[in-house]
Amino acid sequence: MAGDETVHAEVVYATAAQQWLIPVELAPLTSVQAAIQCSGILQLCPEIDLARDPVGKFGEVVCLTDVVHEGDRIEIYRALRVDPKIARRLRARPLRGSKRRNA
Repeated sequence: MAGDETVHAEVVYATAAQQWLIPVELAPLTSVQAAIQCSGILQLCPEIDLARDPVGKFGEVVCLTDVVHEGDRIEIYRALRVDPKIARRLRARPLRGSKRRNA
């Protein structure tokens, strides 16, 4: 990285209604928290609380103090509304009055 002293990454966040994918150019050794702040997503989505909401890189939870590397995808996660096991059980339960037919 002799002549190019920037790190290219992206910050992503999604709600049920919208998704954001924001490319950022950062100085080397920038923290995940600083990258999120530089992206402007905290102003676009004031419901994000970095003290509460976990963050990650490519599906792995990381600390806000971790360093961002070239090509990282920084993800901000939301709390689940329904436990996945309960949601799966509800989808599998047959509707009242209907009979399942095998195809």
